[in-house]
Amino acid sequence: MARPVAFMAKEELFDVPLLGQAIRLYGAYPVKRGSGDRGALRAALNALEDGWLVGIFLEGTRTQDGRIYDPKLGAAMIAAKAQVPLIPVGLIGVEQIFQAGSKLPRPVPLTIRIGPAIAPPQRSKRQELEAVTQACQEQILALLAQGRD
Repeated sequence: MARPVAFMAKEELFDVPLLGQAIRLYGAYPVKRGSGDRGALRAALNALEDGWLVGIFLEGTRTQDGRIYDPKLGAAMIAAKAQVPLIPVGLIGVEQIFQAGSKLPRPVPLTIRIGPAIAPPQRSKRQELEAVTQACQEQILALLAQGRD
């Protein structure tokens, strides 16, 4: 069954003319990075209640090679509050879309790999959130290691 995906995006993107309107049309909602943004948490939970999937980048940003080095606990916290599984997704090639110094995205081939669901934490205790986040990180890294084949 096809379901739309709501993505968390840094709030600064919503101030960019046209881009802010476009990403809202596609279901994005703003997040204040570097803090516990209750509005973003509420938006994610509302999207899940409305039948959407919620896409969250574990590290909270893109990395130069697309790998995850410092995962945050937000995805596990949302999964715990909503009691929904996490679906690890490896996006291969995304890091090539925006090159250093370029203001426009480049068309590049992407490979999307989807792993098996990970059960949500039963509670929002830090130790449980960390364990589920680590399991998700390990699955995503394994998906990325498969490459484009």
